[in-house]
Amino acid sequence: MSLPSTICGYLDRAAKLDDPEADIIFVDRHEGERKFGFPEIHRRVQQSAGTLFARGVRPGDRVAIVLPTSPLFLDAFLGAQWLGAIPVPLYPPVRLGRLGEYFDRTVAMMKGVDAQAIIADARVRRVLGEVVARVAPPLGLIKAEDLKEGSALALHSDDHADRLAMVQFSSGTTVDPKPVGLTHRQVLANAESILDFLPPNPADQHVGVSWLPLYHDMGLIGCVIPAIHRPGRLVLIPPEVFLARPAIWLRTISRHRAIISPAPNFAFGVCAVKIKESEMDGVDLSSWKMALNGAEPVSPKTMAAFGRRFSTWGFDERAMMPVYGLSEAALAVTFSPMGRGVQSRRFERRSLGEGRAVPSESGEDGVEIVSVGRSLRGFSVEIRPAESTGPSEAGCIGRIWVAGPSLMEGYIDRDASPIQDGWLDTGDEGFLLDGELFVTGRAKDVIVIRGQNHCPHEIEAVLDDVDGVRKGCSVAVGSVEDEGEVLLVFVEVKDDAGEIAEACRRAILVATGLNPALVVLLAPGTMPRTSSGKLRRQETLKRWKRDTLLPGVPVTPWRMAGVMAKSFWASRKGGR
Repeated sequence: MSLPSTICGYLDRAAKLDDPEADIIFVDRHEGERKFGFPEIHRRVQQSAGTLFARGVRPGDRVAIVLPTSPLFLDAFLGAQWLGAIPVPLYPPVRLGRLGEYFDRTVAMMKGVDAQAIIADARVRRVLGEVVARVAPPLGLIKAEDLKEGSALALHSDDHADRLAMVQFSSGTTVDPKPVGLTHRQVLANAESILDFLPPNPADQHVGVSWLPLYHDMGLIGCVIPAIHRPGRLVLIPPEVFLARPAIWLRTISRHRAIISPAPNFAFGVCAVKIKESEMDGVDLSSWKMALNGAEPVSPKTMAAFGRRFSTWGFDERAMMPVYGLSEAALAVTFSPMGRGVQSRRFERRSLGEGRAVPSESGEDGVEIVSVGRSLRGFSVEIRPAESTGPSEAGCIGRIWVAGPSLMEGYIDRDASPIQDGWLDTGDEGFLLDGELFVTGRAKDVIVIRGQNHCPHEIEAVLDDVDGVRKGCSVAVGSVEDEGEVLLVFVEVKDDAGEIAEACRRAILVATGLNPALVVLLAPGTMPRTSSGKLRRQETLKRWKRDTLLPGVPVTPWRMAGVMAKSFWASRKGGR
């Protein structure tokens, strides 16, 4: 029996299997749960496809989906695919103090993909009016709550593996987000590579937990698509619920005996610091075998702190798995071996600055860098020096190039493609040692001081231990001035600034030998971020130089009333 060739083909198969242990569960902020078996998901998707067709959506149309983690997201995303349309997941407004920036970026993304319709729920529609008015999609604004009102569209075609399955935007840490077009074949190839890493015992393959946003590839392609491909139980927590109450993540893993749950590095740090012992009553994390850590630089210090803190509740430090991937590859590229834990090594600071990774002889000095493992099945990784088309020797730092079955063909509606002979320049830098990949940072973010290269995240990590600094809210950038390139540091601080600037300067000098030319103290929420929450270093510097690096506008009842009134009238005009 041949396997399906599209995501909806696998959904069709999952519904027919009707495994009672296979479902998707949504957790709310009170830890209440709503369970959806695949037959029910299948039925809702068919109805959603019928509604979209009735509203004028046709195969090939690009449909913007602006929804939080909820059953409605699956209705919209899979319903569009069932119809043959192309879903474009976009992030809902979360930083209300920066709605102006959100509107500008969202309008640019929707226009960039020529979205024919926008799907949003009641909560998002309250503030989305300006976007709807500026984009003016031909098919208007479709209410997500109405998706199940139409007649079911029972048939779908499973012979379009090379048609676009979705468009996702790159994270946009160093440049504006770019629209990445991914086919069904590419998305499924990445899901299959991820599933290869699951344990061979089927009894252990059934449960995963994620709070990652569904508009982000790590949450959607890394969690939802594998759950459809190999039906099991997937438990989804809205990201805003995790951020408000991080213990819910660990309690959910315990309650469902989850084997796999991914997160970016900062989440493990948040848990280690913010979760109270009283919130962990009855929690058992011994089932958690794959704690994937990716999407941002992996800190060995954070991993160690998390492991120490939660070993009391059964967490095995060997479950920690640093990984590497990117939107343009549909997601995952390398995984650390399961059951090994974090593998890090220390390297001479001066050699790293000169472009070579030389292990530190003392074992204590130097820079500690974490391995993100080896290439997944079908993938290849090369390190190439600048201006070179061939791989460099082991231990030489250069640009990371990747090739594999889920690599995009190019960006949507753009003539230039970053793919060269089947290889993609990721824009990241790193090195290979003993066949494993070590990532040193984004090439555009590297700071060059007196001919030496420095990784910004190494400098930023030092500042997390300075009293008064908001953890994970610092950026280090190089700026070319009259005296050459100098180090500038931007730090968001708590209410009482005190002598924080001088404390930051001393901490950086002791840890790295660098003396910042300037430490700029900022109010909380001032620095720009990507849709996935990453700080944008170069954009921070650009705004500071333009004197536009300002805190968010205060969220007052009057301002929100104005935004909601504008949204109401725009929805009346553009709604369908």
